[in-house]
Amino acid sequence: MPTTTEQLSTRHLLGIKDLTENDIQLILDTAANFKDVLNRPIKKVPSLRDITIANVFFENSTRTRLSFELAEKRLSADTINFAASSSSVSKGETLIDTVNNILAMKVDMIVMRHPYAGAGVFLSRHVDAQIVNAGDGAHEHPTQALLDSFSIRERYGDVAGRKVAIIGDILHSRVALSNILCLQKQGAEVMVCGPTTLIPKYITSLGVRVEHDLLKALNWCDVANMLRIQLERQDIAYFPSLREYSMLYGLNKEILDSLNKEITIMHPGPINRGVEITSDVADSKHSIILDQVENGVAVRMAVLYLLAGKRG
Repeated sequence: MPTTTEQLSTRHLLGIKDLTENDIQLILDTAANFKDVLNRPIKKVPSLRDITIANVFFENSTRTRLSFELAEKRLSADTINFAASSSSVSKGETLIDTVNNILAMKVDMIVMRHPYAGAGVFLSRHVDAQIVNAGDGAHEHPTQALLDSFSIRERYGDVAGRKVAIIGDILHSRVALSNILCLQKQGAEVMVCGPTTLIPKYITSLGVRVEHDLLKALNWCDVANMLRIQLERQDIAYFPSLREYSMLYGLNKEILDSLNKEITIMHPGPINRGVEITSDVADSKHSIILDQVENGVAVRMAVLYLLAGKRG
């Protein structure tokens, strides 16, 4: 069990932009300790035995919600799960009223996913509980970026100096923004790659490279993080068809074998097999996609454990 005396500089985890480089390293180091715990026969520690955490999800989620639930159980926290679709939100109850009702049950921490950007920031200003952003619209997804960095560090020993290409639907992705900020704070170089229509105009102001040719991006990078096309957030057609997108930006084994070096393949999930990535790539030795899923529990344990140290 980690016994660090260091603390995070922030009371909430609302976005990577609020974290310092020291915060990021502290989370990753703590996650490494928790990963050791997860590989023991007895995987549970009493670190958060007196803490109650509410998982409040206003959007559908599988991996993130299950990962947080498992992290909380491994830390011995008491948990309650809230799904907006089966709650009074569907009757018109406001976000603040919903959360205050949950807090009246003496909840200490709220893990929230919400379709609107900035929902976590808004909530943190109006309720007396610690907020962990589990994804807010197309804005940020901080724990995904942290587990991605942890997975890269595990593969290469360090994130600094690595070249990471984020490929796909950058415009609608909360994973992309959080990853860009997280990787840059650790000294990595970042490139985004995709159709012009799916690359936001502001992206160059973040100091990232922009590439529209998939092969050039793959030959440049050490790590390719493949993002899915987020059709549920697209209100217009950004490209002619999924088939054409796949022909230009889909990664298959033939392309991977044609590169002049070996690269690491990542994906935040869920995978659209045959669109942004084929099964023979997703399941290949180049892929660390399942490592990302495993590492997500350890990283979320670290976040919850360190934030609990900032209570009060």
